[in-house]
Amino acid sequence: MTRPGGVWRNWGRSEKVRPRIVEFPKSTEAVRRSVRSAGARGLRVKAIGAGHSFSGIAVAPGVLLDLSDLTGLVGVDRERGRATLRAGTRLHDIPGLLAPYGLAMQNLGDIDRQSISGAISTGTHGTGTRFGGLGTQVVGATLVTADGELLVVDETRHPELLPAVAVGLGALGILVEVALQCVPAFVLHAVDRPEPLADVLETLDVRAAAADHFEFYWFPHTDRGLTKVNTRLPAGAPRHPLSPVGKWIDDVVVGTAVHRLACSVATAAPATVKGINTLAARVWGDREFTDASHRVFASQRDVRFREMEYAVPAESVRAAFEAVRALIDERGWRISFPLEVRFAAADDLWMSTAHGRASGYVAVHRYWREDPAEYFEAVEEIMLGFGGRPHWGKMHTQDAAALRPRYPRFDDFTALRDRLDPDRMFQNAYLERVLGE
Repeated sequence: MTRPGGVWRNWGRSEKVRPRIVEFPKSTEAVRRSVRSAGARGLRVKAIGAGHSFSGIAVAPGVLLDLSDLTGLVGVDRERGRATLRAGTRLHDIPGLLAPYGLAMQNLGDIDRQSISGAISTGTHGTGTRFGGLGTQVVGATLVTADGELLVVDETRHPELLPAVAVGLGALGILVEVALQCVPAFVLHAVDRPEPLADVLETLDVRAAAADHFEFYWFPHTDRGLTKVNTRLPAGAPRHPLSPVGKWIDDVVVGTAVHRLACSVATAAPATVKGINTLAARVWGDREFTDASHRVFASQRDVRFREMEYAVPAESVRAAFEAVRALIDERGWRISFPLEVRFAAADDLWMSTAHGRASGYVAVHRYWREDPAEYFEAVEEIMLGFGGRPHWGKMHTQDAAALRPRYPRFDDFTALRDRLDPDRMFQNAYLERVLGE
């Protein structure tokens, strides 16, 4: 289906564009036709999923392919525990598709609104020192290349390209199918606790290494860290989920309504931020429950924000965090949104932020009605000093010249792009900035 282009905006309202054409392909063949048609008209084409990237990676001035109708399960290899999904399938729909087969995704991030293609293409990750980002779960992919042909990449067909395609930035083609290595379904025992920040930082490396999945949040201007420890258990383990009322209070009342009100008040009256954050650190994150993995990994996020996140070597996380904390104090800023710290194992994916090194992630946020520029740029300088790599789907200012030395396979990736998309059909301003012309 094709319709004239209206104004497209991403979820964080940090990017917008009026595409020339918007199309809603329902099949692989429809995507091929769209790409060929765009090429014949001299238009560039970009696919979007849920629009949950804060950077301009999905901005499509020419032909915008909305993959909302390209969803669902293509097939399951029961013996090997592999599932193939259409590219527009939302992460929050995948557990239901896998459940009849007793399978689950090995790890997830803390938001599940993204499409599977968008999540892997931007390097989305969860937390856990023994687990890689979502791209490490990819064992195969099918792309539509710039000439409208299909490129299938898996362990037998072009296997050497899989480390490039798994975090492809949307620069190599339009993903239409993604094959994932799944694991037997499991549950998570979650313990969320507010603790003295000094204790959290002093034992940070030990905590991260000891837990299956560890992360913590810090509300600026407070001395408390909100820790989250998730322990993996077999699918048959007893479950003690949050009660419907308790979950509603946590997610809807406190997590959405109260937090939105607090952010609005803080925006209008910055002097109130310290008191609001102190209260938030007391009422959030004190619970224990056990539930299906996807219900624990992801949480509801309805308060709109903007985000920047950097990956640094795991051993530098504490120093990087403390430098940001000192920066906020020195500048006298009033920051209402928390910082988030997570971890991931090293991987061999060419454009992964965890390529070749165990990594820690420091994410900073601002309410969407506040200008994040001064805060984000100052934090970015700190992260760059620790060898940081920016999350591709989140806000940053880096360009190809700055990024090339941070990625050992950068030139291999751009050479592959030259081969698959020599005329830059899938280029946009963001990709031109981060990969070069």
